[in-house]
Amino acid sequence: MESSLASIQALVDQIKQEMFSTSNFYSFVSPSAYDTAWIAMVPHIQQSGCPMFKGYLDWVLNNQKEEGFWGEVGNDGLPTIDSLPTTLACMVALKTWGVGQNNIKKGLEFIHANSKMLLKLKGCHLPRWFAIVFPAMVELAQAAGLEVVFPIEIERVISNISFQRQQILETEELVDKYHYPPLLSYLEALPPSYVIHSEDIVMNLSEDGSLFQSPSATAHAFLATRNQKCMDYIESLVQRCPNGVPPMYPVDAELISLCMVNQIQRLGLAEHFTKEIEEILEHIYWTYKNQELEVTKVNLVPAKIFKDSLAFRLLRMHGYDVTPRSFCWFLYQEDIMVHMEQNSEYFASALYNVNRATDLMFSGEFELEQARLFSSKLLEKVLALKNETDNLAILPNFHRVIEHELGLPWIARLDHLDHRMWIEENKVDTLWIGKACFYRLSCKHNDKLMQLAVENYEFRQSIYRNELDELKRWSKEWGLSDMGFGREKTTYCYFAVASSTSLPHNSIARMIVAKSAILVTVADDFFDMEGSLNDLQNLTLAVQRWDGKGLSGHGKIIFCALDNFVSDIAAKHLHQKGSDIMENLQDMKEIAVGKKNLVMLYLNENPLADMEKSIAYVKEMLDEKKKELLKHALIDGFNDLPKPCKHFHLSCLKVFQMFFNSNNVYDSTADLLHDIKKAIYIPLEYQIPKPLKPLRPLPTKHNNESSKVQACFIKTFKYQGTKKFIGQQFTRTNSRIEDMNISKCYSIFIDNLLDQTWNWWLRRVFSRCGTIVDAFIPFKRRRFSNSKFRYVNWNLTDVKGVRNYPPIH
Repeated sequence: MESSLASIQALVDQIKQEMFSTSNFYSFVSPSAYDTAWIAMVPHIQQSGCPMFKGYLDWVLNNQKEEGFWGEVGNDGLPTIDSLPTTLACMVALKTWGVGQNNIKKGLEFIHANSKMLLKLKGCHLPRWFAIVFPAMVELAQAAGLEVVFPIEIERVISNISFQRQQILETEELVDKYHYPPLLSYLEALPPSYVIHSEDIVMNLSEDGSLFQSPSATAHAFLATRNQKCMDYIESLVQRCPNGVPPMYPVDAELISLCMVNQIQRLGLAEHFTKEIEEILEHIYWTYKNQELEVTKVNLVPAKIFKDSLAFRLLRMHGYDVTPRSFCWFLYQEDIMVHMEQNSEYFASALYNVNRATDLMFSGEFELEQARLFSSKLLEKVLALKNETDNLAILPNFHRVIEHELGLPWIARLDHLDHRMWIEENKVDTLWIGKACFYRLSCKHNDKLMQLAVENYEFRQSIYRNELDELKRWSKEWGLSDMGFGREKTTYCYFAVASSTSLPHNSIARMIVAKSAILVTVADDFFDMEGSLNDLQNLTLAVQRWDGKGLSGHGKIIFCALDNFVSDIAAKHLHQKGSDIMENLQDMKEIAVGKKNLVMLYLNENPLADMEKSIAYVKEMLDEKKKELLKHALIDGFNDLPKPCKHFHLSCLKVFQMFFNSNNVYDSTADLLHDIKKAIYIPLEYQIPKPLKPLRPLPTKHNNESSKVQACFIKTFKYQGTKKFIGQQFTRTNSRIEDMNISKCYSIFIDNLLDQTWNWWLRRVFSRCGTIVDAFIPFKRRRFSNSKFRYVNWNLTDVKGVRNYPPIH
């Protein structure tokens, strides 16, 4: 055990040195290979033929994954979907400067071997940013001379992505109220046909010279405008972040700090970083006290709600006096509420934080009640959608985490088991969604945090096993476990005490409270079901005079165990503190007033009330008392009790809520057995990440071209007239087209047809307009009308006047 404690302390010291001794918050953010590649593509202003920032080109060369891609790995051990556009961007950067031929070869092999798997995993749920960036990177790679090849099986997925991009370009403004990041922040990914004037770019530059804090868009803005403010921004970034470009610059240092504290607490490690956590929260509190409330733009709402609700929970948990308005401001903006209800899946992580913040509700805080109802309703909707689309962050195993949060109230959950859940579900850091890629916060330190969390949890388990064995020996030695009546709850009592508190490893309080609970349970059963009136009177008198003479049987066993228990506590206090508290402990008398049923009392005082109304009244009263106790336990300066003592009272409340939340599990013989095993005996469980699909070689010129689709995304025509039809021109080496000796086709998007429309019908009806090359119905629906759309391709050489053709009925 000593060696385990030494190992834990060594890890704690190492993490403190690495995480808390630096003010460089960029070390907590994983670099974005996508943005790094774009900065690496900026040519030198004075020396032609070489990059302006060679260090980033070297970073691209040296940070390709062994499997051939650039980007992050998801919770399943597979590359995230952004590895496709990110790998393409990195290969273009290398190709631009004529370096890294082997890297490019491996990247192309990765794209060919894994694009089908990655795209089909997402199916119809490809996010907006991917539809904008991926086609652009394919086009950019092809323009650079790279042969990007996809399997024919994902031809329709590719076409769907193309169409989704076209819809975005047709319907969104450059800077849109409801979309963040806005379309202009994807400047580097917008097609040449999408005309953007330099004035539009310069007008939207921030004071720091960036285009929406996006390094990649700002790099392209500099290339397009040669604006010096853009270059100043890039040079500032390079100086601050020499080891790769972050997905956003500057970063939100407060959000990083909050996430770091949250992760430490949820892993059960707060006891090791008390000073560091308090320093961070003190700074956060000062900021919140001095900030002014301002109207938040709709497109910035998810990030602000996420941050504000997380700050509220952490600050209130640590005794700071914060008001619900600090994060419930969205309740007073109807347009935001409506937007959240209509797009709940995009607010999942923010809503999750809101729901957790409302756990700490005090009496009279009606804003928190409203926020809890609102967030719970939308999180239930998110679960029903079974969709992990989010505008901000993707938590590991997020749906299971939401189910855990909604399934059992925080006030009825035990900290030790919550820590276990978080360790097992969060072996990988949360994926944050950047403009065009995923990234992680504190990624460099997560492995060590997880190692510390595992060692700390299993070290506690070893302590709990030893203490439980000692407690069982004590209970048996004094005859409490062999009374022959009532409930034998030695294990239940210890489990409740150990799992509900975060007492230090060497605390004796766990054993004291557990022994108290065992004695109370045995005495309660003795008074309720076993002892005669004479037995009960004799035991009561013996306790009052603290003398067991004349007792026999069960009464004598109970008194002797109680006397031993009190003497042991007094002896330990005398040894540690030098004072004798024996008489103080003996004088702690419990006033027995009998059990009163509050429901029946209310009925007696209100004869016109029925049972249902009486139960509702009592529940409401108890709920208010819980909120009052929560305030006493959490807020500094509200009473004179030391903070550890207040937290212990809160732990007792959580234990009783756990035992009696929905039914009486304390009297059950089996309901808690699995939780007890997980808390004390069962080692932590891990999921081994799945390996990548083995890479296959690129197809050679001799391979069957009919089994591949040469990726050439749609070039958008400048369209005139109604948006019901979108004309698009593209080239494919599809076998059906080759058989007809046709290299080009004309594509029409058709909307507002019946759900029962089939491909054969499309072919028959639209064959009047020319030779049909292809017709298909994607699985997706239009977002606003919820109608299915259709897609018909004609031979461009004999297509007839589609626009002038009579309406089809």
